[in-house]
Amino acid sequence: MKENVIKDKTFAFGKRIVRMCAYLEETKKEFVISKQLKRSGTAVGAIVREAEHAESTKDFIHKLSMALKEANESEYWLHMIKEGNYISQIEFESIWNDCIEIIKILVAIIKTSKGGNGDKAP
Repeated sequence: MKENVIKDKTFAFGKRIVRMCAYLEETKKEFVISKQLKRSGTAVGAIVREAEHAESTKDFIHKLSMALKEANESEYWLHMIKEGNYISQIEFESIWNDCIEIIKILVAIIKTSKGGNGDKAP
């Protein structure tokens, strides 16, 4: 079976997000931000999965663009959790690095899918 880096990374990221949010809810009694983070953090992988069966290149790009938006939103919520002192700097950097890596990969896939110039679909 062929390895799919973005699929694997977004699934692993989603698992980490779910575990982090469970920790925030159970230990820190933080429910509002954790709910937002869980929604956006797990949506990234779900949308990448949708893109696997896109109807066209344009649809593929659109779906990955939506996944990129969710990853970007996840980055925002991660910063909010860190600034609220719910997690340590080390915990933040670990999951934030994963998020940034996913964002970079999604940007690269979208750009390549658009023909390398990033302006329009082939």
